[in-house]
Order: sequence, then C-alpha cells, then structure tokens
Amino acid sequence: MRIHCKVVAVAVCLGVFLLVYFLGGNAADDPLLEEVKEPGGSNSNSSPSSPPQLGRDAASKFARKAHDQVGAPRAEEPQPPQPPRGRREGKPSNRGVIAKSKQRSVVGRPASKRARAEETMHLAVVACGNRLDETLTMVKSALLFSFKKIKFHIFAEDPLASQFEKGLNQWPRAISAKFQYSIYPITFSVGNAEEWKKLFKPCAAQRLFLPVILKEVDSLLYVDTDVLFLRPMDDIWAFLKAFNSTQLAAMAPEHEVPKIGWYSRFARHPFYGVTGVNSGVMLMNLTRIRSTLFKNSMIPSGLSWEDLLHPLYQKYKNHITWGDQDLLNIIFHYNPECLFTFPCQWNYRPDHCMYGSNCKGAEEEGVSILHGNRGVYHDDKQPAFKVMYDAIHQFPFEDNLFQSLFYPIQTKFLDTVNTLCGRIPQVFLKQIEKTMRKVYEEKVVRHAKPHK
Repeated sequence: MRIHCKVVAVAVCLGVFLLVYFLGGNAADDPLLEEVKEPGGSNSNSSPSSPPQLGRDAASKFARKAHDQVGAPRAEEPQPPQPPRGRREGKPSNRGVIAKSKQRSVVGRPASKRARAEETMHLAVVACGNRLDETLTMVKSALLFSFKKIKFHIFAEDPLASQFEKGLNQWPRAISAKFQYSIYPITFSVGNAEEWKKLFKPCAAQRLFLPVILKEVDSLLYVDTDVLFLRPMDDIWAFLKAFNSTQLAAMAPEHEVPKIGWYSRFARHPFYGVTGVNSGVMLMNLTRIRSTLFKNSMIPSGLSWEDLLHPLYQKYKNHITWGDQDLLNIIFHYNPECLFTFPCQWNYRPDHCMYGSNCKGAEEEGVSILHGNRGVYHDDKQPAFKVMYDAIHQFPFEDNLFQSLFYPIQTKFLDTVNTLCGRIPQVFLKQIEKTMRKVYEEKVVRHAKPHK
C-alpha cells in the first residue's frame, strides 16, 4: 500500500513538472515571435506569420538593403527599361556592380578629345638643289613642339625624293607616329614649266600651284625651307578660325617700317598695303581660293586662281624681282579683302633686327616662327640665327628639351651679343622657353598624374 502511494505521488509530481515546463517554454517563445513581426509593420489585426513567410520577409529586406547600398539591380530580377541617355546602348553585361560602375562613368562625362576624330594639320614645302638638310630641320622643328598630327606635302626634285624618304624613315617611332608625308614631283599646270622653275629661286613658284595640285586638301600652311618653328604649329593653324568670310590667305608684312622697306622704295609693280607681304610663311584656305574669282587689271569679270597665274606673270615678268612673292603681292593688291595679315613675330627675319629691332610683337612675346632668309643659317653674318638653326639641327629627338636644346642655345647666345640681332636675346629665347614648358607639361606632367 505504501509503495503504491509513493508511485502515485512520484507520477503526480512528474506530471506537474512537465506541465510547468511546457507552459513556461511557450510563454518564453512569444516575445521572440513578436520581435520578428513588429519590424515588418504588421498591425494587431494581422494574422501571425508562419516561419517560412518570416524567412522570406527577412530575405526580402536584406536584398532591398543590399540594392540600396550598391545602387545596382540584382542580376536575377528583371528591371524596367531605362530611357536613353545620349549614347547608343551597349551589350548587356552580367558583371554586376563593376559593369554598372563603368557604364555610369562613361555616360556621365562628355566624349574625350581622343574619342573625336583628330584634326590633321597640313604643311607644304618645296625643296630643290641643296635644301635637303634645311628642309628636314624645318620638319623637325614642327614636330618637336606641335600637338596635333601633321601631314607634310613635300615637293622635291627627283634626286631628293629618295633622300627625304630615307631621312624621315630613320626618325624614332614615337616621332613617326605624329606625322604622315607625301612626296610630289615639281609640276606646273599652266605655262612653260622651265620658265616657272627658274622664277626667282629654283622651284619657288611651285607654291603658286598648291591650290591646283592639292585638290583634296581644304587648308594648308606653306613655309620656305629656311623656316624654324619656335612654338607649336597648332597656334598658327588656329588663325584659320580668325579669317572673316572673305579672307582666304594669311601672310606677314614684308617690313614694319615703310622708310626702309623694299617694296615701298623699289617696287615697279602693285603690292599689298604699305610695305607689301612676305610669302615665306603663308596660311591658305585652299577651298576658298579654288572657288574665288580674283579681281585684276586685265579682265574686269575676274579670273579663277589657276587661270590668273600665267597671264599675270606674262604681264609683269619684266617688272618683278622676287618672283612668286611679287605675283602674290599683285594679286592681293587688287583683292585686299582676301588677305589676313600676321603679326611680324610669325615670320621673323634678319630685316627685323639687323637695322635695329623693329618688330614690337617679337619684343613682347618672342619669335614664333624664325625665317632665316639671306642664307643666314649657313654663314656668320647673323650668328643669332645660326645658333638657333644649329641647335635644332643637332638635337637628338630622345633627349631632354631643356638640357639638350634650350640651355645650349642660351650658352651659345653669349657669343652673339656683339651683333645687332644678338643684343636682344629675349626676342629669340622667350617664346621657345615658353613652348618647351608647355610641351613638358603636356607630355610629361599630365601623363604622370594618376588616372582617376
């Protein structure tokens, strides 16, 4: 009986313990469920969520949070089509955040200069006789300081053609990438070719026929072989945009002082302006030249450029001294509205300093283009000009511009101070120093900056 009572008591105690255990466990679980439901925004009328539904809600919140932080759509979730943003849509990418980031960086900025077609500048030169080295030095000076690509149009006698090819093809690859060239024979489309060829200097009259020969070229800079660029060709090329609606060519005055100018004292034919113009540096809009009828003293209705050249020469051939330059002066005497005039620093010659400094623009800004006419690069009559030529001629492309070009010029200029042109070193050195700094900043400093 006692044993039976003990068994019953143990069973009752165990039952009470189990009852308290289960009741306590359910009460402890309720707050956890409420904590899960409350962030979801459910109200008192909502039915309790099942554990699978709670899992989906939490997963959905995590996905939304990740989407807000990254700013990119999930690959597996379709997105509504986006409106066009100014560029053609590329191929869809499944590279998630990286692909989206790249797309945004491209769309968010304007097209770079490299993305647009690069403008090519055109430069023409005519070389005959012993002008090979002089011409290559001119080409070298243009490439040293210019930024845009240059297409050289070289008109040369047959014996020089292969020598030009050999010289140009020997230059470093980094320089060769900056230019193209074409070599043409000496040709004259009207009149007696031998007569044209002997006008003034050998082949100099070829420049008159550039609009006729280079029919696919819109604009062109012509320079004599004895020209050196002391600043980027890009800067003189920019004068094309300064032309008004009637201007189609640009040259600098032959002289700054009429009292000592050649045309104003000795010319026996019409010439442009007060002192005439020098054709050693001539910027041309060939398209306009080809489409213009030029006024003249022979035919009232006007003549095209090609039709004008030969009769003009026949009329004035016994009165001209400087050949093709004189013919250009006659043309623009009757058509002054067609000519844009450069300041003298864009065609700086010994005449601007050998009688005393008379080019104010060069005194203020320095020489932009040096024109060593009178053969001054190859004799000792004007050593300041020779110093500039020798330095560029001997400069190795791979060397530092300041160490191997500018500093030697400065040092050698000390030997020229006893000459009228050498007394004004700032005229020769100011612009080339400024140009070298600009080239250094463009090619070294900017390229060294980390890409953002």
